[in-house]
Amino acid sequence: MTADEQASADGRARRVDLPIEGMTCAACAGRVESRLRRQAGVTSASVNFATKIATVVFDPDAIGRAGLARAVAEAGYEVAAPGAGATGAGDGSPTALESARARRLRVKLFVGAVLTLPVFVMAMSHGTIDAPEGRWSNWVQMLLATPVVFWCGSGFFRSSLAALRHGSATMDSLVALGAGAAWGYSAAATIWPGYFAGGVAHAASGAHHAGAGAPVYFEAAAVIIVLILLGRLLEARATGRATAAIGRLVELQPRMARVVGAGGERDVPVERVGVGDVVIVRPGERVPIDGRVEGGGSAVDESMLTGESVPVHKAADAEVFAGTINTNGSLRIVATRVGASTTLQQIVRLVREAQGSKAPIARLADRVSGVFVPVVLALAALTFGVWWTLAPGDERLSMALATSVSVLIIACPCALGLATPTAIMVGTGRGAERGILIRSGASLEGAHKVTAVVLDKTGTITQGRPEVTDVIAEAGVSEAEVLRVAAGAERHSEHPLGAAIVRAAAARGLMPAEAEGFRAVVGRGVEARVEGRAVLVGSAGLMMERGVAVALGADVRRLEEQGCTAMLTAVDGRVVGLVGVRDPVKPTSREAVERLRGLGLRVIMLTGDNSRTARSIAAQVGIYEVEAEVMPAGKVETVAGLQSEGHVVAMVGDGINDAPALVLADVGMAVGGGTDVAVESADMTLMRGDLRAVAEAIELSRATMRTIRQNLFWAFAYNTASVPLAAGALYPLTGWLLSPMVASAAMALSSVSVVMNSLRLRSALRTDEGRGAGRS
Repeated sequence: MTADEQASADGRARRVDLPIEGMTCAACAGRVESRLRRQAGVTSASVNFATKIATVVFDPDAIGRAGLARAVAEAGYEVAAPGAGATGAGDGSPTALESARARRLRVKLFVGAVLTLPVFVMAMSHGTIDAPEGRWSNWVQMLLATPVVFWCGSGFFRSSLAALRHGSATMDSLVALGAGAAWGYSAAATIWPGYFAGGVAHAASGAHHAGAGAPVYFEAAAVIIVLILLGRLLEARATGRATAAIGRLVELQPRMARVVGAGGERDVPVERVGVGDVVIVRPGERVPIDGRVEGGGSAVDESMLTGESVPVHKAADAEVFAGTINTNGSLRIVATRVGASTTLQQIVRLVREAQGSKAPIARLADRVSGVFVPVVLALAALTFGVWWTLAPGDERLSMALATSVSVLIIACPCALGLATPTAIMVGTGRGAERGILIRSGASLEGAHKVTAVVLDKTGTITQGRPEVTDVIAEAGVSEAEVLRVAAGAERHSEHPLGAAIVRAAAARGLMPAEAEGFRAVVGRGVEARVEGRAVLVGSAGLMMERGVAVALGADVRRLEEQGCTAMLTAVDGRVVGLVGVRDPVKPTSREAVERLRGLGLRVIMLTGDNSRTARSIAAQVGIYEVEAEVMPAGKVETVAGLQSEGHVVAMVGDGINDAPALVLADVGMAVGGGTDVAVESADMTLMRGDLRAVAEAIELSRATMRTIRQNLFWAFAYNTASVPLAAGALYPLTGWLLSPMVASAAMALSSVSVVMNSLRLRSALRTDEGRGAGRS
């Protein structure tokens, strides 16, 4: 399985990213996508015009990469061969292929500009350079313009011919037809001037003439090619900046690692490091793998992972992640995840998947682009016919040709095709830089509609690492015995409260006995046999459910009012004491809740904890709606209830106990904490434990959707206004026609402007003093 191919969730299907060559508009992407979807064994296919990537999920038993490549070829395009870069050597990655494309564009643009300049000068002289009795400048223009049209513009003609063979038309068809018509007419008028003489072209058409000779449009054909090549190059550079987030992430992976072996330390390529190897990371170096600190201590800058600039202290048994920076001490690390399984590489994969996906709003542009080219061809033909009929006899050919070529060029739907994917690319990349991993374009789009945010308490609002604050024993029982027995029952529990009790016992030097028959009672506590005695540890509700008389009621209430969870401990049917556990509130939770409320969102806290503790925690962070003692199924019911009221719900939890609610919510946000970036139940993963990332994700979604709407509006408005203008709608009022050269410049600028507008999203979530992050 190649680096761009992964197993899908069902374990059998495969996902592959195919770099597509030859796509020039959204209609091309739609054609490739449609062809791939019709292949046997293909589960889904999505083609991103901006990245030129086809993402396909398929059954490898039914079809392989070669079969998918054949399907793309049948649509008139090509799949770039793996391992072939610009010169036949390279990584074959989308970035390398895009760079190779940009280099080819630069060469052709340079040659075209050098040859076109004298053609343009001769044309704009309007015959003063030419002798009155001769037409030598026409021949010189043809000599210079021909390589511009047919070599510099060869890609347009090849693409349009390939599309024609498959019974379709693309944006390149418009360019090839427009430039080809201008060159063909001009060549015929130069070779057989007698057949075309007899009139002077309208000045606005930009035609060159001398005396009674026939007008020619060599400069229009050449300038069209040069300007569109310039637009493509600017577009490629801007799109490269849109995908720069992935490049920056990839560059964070060190190429070498210092591995400790039998012969001492040695530097080896990072891909040769295996799980269990010991790696030394010195001050100032990046960590090459995910691992566990075995020795040493240092502060590690994890901003690339979490978006937080404050370094995190790492000591023995702490986790460290590839790409983070060791600041001031030496670390000895045991590798736990290497290669594609590291957190950094999973982030790169998730961002690539998100940037290659489509948002639902893109469907409108896809539908329009799919029919746009045939409509433009029809409009160009209609324009030619109208001017041929209505224009004065000595000018009708030149006016009909100028207006129809202008319509062909200016109506190119490139801006429509770029409007959505460029914004999605920049938005998801910016999210990754801030520690917000967005699974897809649909997830990014959905977040802007959120009206209610449901927050789990433990690990989301609180730190998720509770601490024992009180141990209270009944008469005749020591506090140490209560803690030891409770720790024995909780030894096999994965719940944070149980882990806190076990840690507290260890800190006091108490050795918990081995438990037998351990069973977790979801949302209430645990039961087990410790030293032959039946032990219950949990809530008052669990005690009553098991028929145990609840004692220490006053202490329970006091602790719960202080925000603690009171864990009663019963031995053989009698309560012997309780353990008070508090999970401290994160310092940023109150600010985060205020930001969510400032966005106009309804904020609800859900917890399986008792009501008094839950309300105490909620009061600390400014939440007024609390649902306590809620089981996992109850969280699902709460989310469903909010949805039935018309709310668009975002559920924020740890992605494990909250998985059913995360799946049901319109937008599921898992607090990954840097240890599990691929929480399958969530639409977004918040890499840092800071709850402010929820508000940032929603702000980013709103900014992205605002940008997409702006892009679509201007793209539609541009085409709506420019086509009548190019067709000569103002001529009866002003006597002015749009030059094909101006039309090509306007078309190129429309595409570049859409991409540049999307790039403004890179400034979204700028860190502002006093509030953590600002809005775009």
